[in-house]
Amino acid sequence: MSERIAVFGTGYLGATHAAGMAELGHEVIGVDIDAAKIERLQRGDVPFYEPGLPELLRKHVDSGRLRFTTDAAEAAAFADVHFIGVGTPQVKGGYGADMRFVDAVIETLAPLLTRPAVILGKSTVPVGTAARLAARVRELAPVGDQAQLGWNPEFLREGFAVQDTLRPDRLVLGVDVDHPGRIEEVARRVYAQALERETPLVVTDLATAELVKVSANAFLATKISFINAVAEVCEATGADVRDLADAIGYDERIGRKFLGAGLGFGGGCLPKDIRAFMARAGELGVDQALTFLREVDNVNMRRREHVVQLATREVGGSLNGARIAVLGAAFKPDSDDVRDSPALDVAGKLHLSGAQVRVHDPEGMDNAARIWPTLDFAGSAEEAVEEADLVIIATEWRQFRDLDPEAVGRLVAHKRIIDGRNCLPAQSWIDAGWTYRGLGRHSA
Repeated sequence: MSERIAVFGTGYLGATHAAGMAELGHEVIGVDIDAAKIERLQRGDVPFYEPGLPELLRKHVDSGRLRFTTDAAEAAAFADVHFIGVGTPQVKGGYGADMRFVDAVIETLAPLLTRPAVILGKSTVPVGTAARLAARVRELAPVGDQAQLGWNPEFLREGFAVQDTLRPDRLVLGVDVDHPGRIEEVARRVYAQALERETPLVVTDLATAELVKVSANAFLATKISFINAVAEVCEATGADVRDLADAIGYDERIGRKFLGAGLGFGGGCLPKDIRAFMARAGELGVDQALTFLREVDNVNMRRREHVVQLATREVGGSLNGARIAVLGAAFKPDSDDVRDSPALDVAGKLHLSGAQVRVHDPEGMDNAARIWPTLDFAGSAEEAVEEADLVIIATEWRQFRDLDPEAVGRLVAHKRIIDGRNCLPAQSWIDAGWTYRGLGRHSA
């Protein structure tokens, strides 16, 4: 059954969700205060890189099933189901989440609800937020209790967001136990196609739904930092972290995913979400329960400095004047997201230490240049490595994994490479005469 849906926020989460809802057969309107962004989306132009999304967006803008507006009143008059998909960045000067944008949606939308409506939050928020917002909606909406709010956290992976929207591995729905209303009924209609494919649906209270997302991110971050801490021990003992990860990954209680040692995690979710989780635990008086996350964060940040130190040793003890090619700027492949990117952070640290740094990334160059305009950006990997004293693989794009060590060797000044993502076939590079350094791996 088709629903009339409004999605507030047209950034990475909102635009993807809006296009996905249209693909699932619903009539959708995307809402944002950024008029320039709305104009681009209405033309079918995605303002960020996400595989498969431009085609999906244009398909449904052209079909008329998806449109965009800056007018919240238009959206309120059109839709019966409203999704909140705005950002919750880390607050400046602290660890907590900045809730201004989520609060602004409620303050704008709720007074416009003159008929029964369901609001489903997707943004990642501190536990307790949904209950507060549900009460605020009932207070502000002209229809009172007939305006109901639930929480439906997102679990999108950048590079796979379209797939995760259309074919999620699970759905979580938080319902206000004192005011359940029609929330579950409406959510089941919205996600009917996924439920027909037997996608698990976990219906729970609001607080649990909020905690599911941050707990999942905290666990993944912990797993990454665990293997990176083990990589430090491997380097000290001559062990190989990839063989180690393969061996422990066969244990079904552990699994191999997210046991890839390297530069660590970044992006707009994991770093700020674990910090906001710690901050909220402190507000609730249970900060000791999450003190381990501080070390998870510390291990992650330490990986970046470790690569800078390793680069310093590789070029003879001083970075001053060293020509270094950094391949990668986005925090992960198949994305142009450079928020808290380990790759870009390493490039910047090398630059500030006196190195001549040249960066290439298949999609993240423009965003990287806005953050680090003083870096030198190359139009190709080949241009980046020309006459380099050292090459660093900082993002595991397929283009970099597939580089020919013989061909690259003819371009550089010195055959030295740091595999910051442990993604290269190490022996092939060693056989081609390169000094290869992996993180926590056997080197030559």
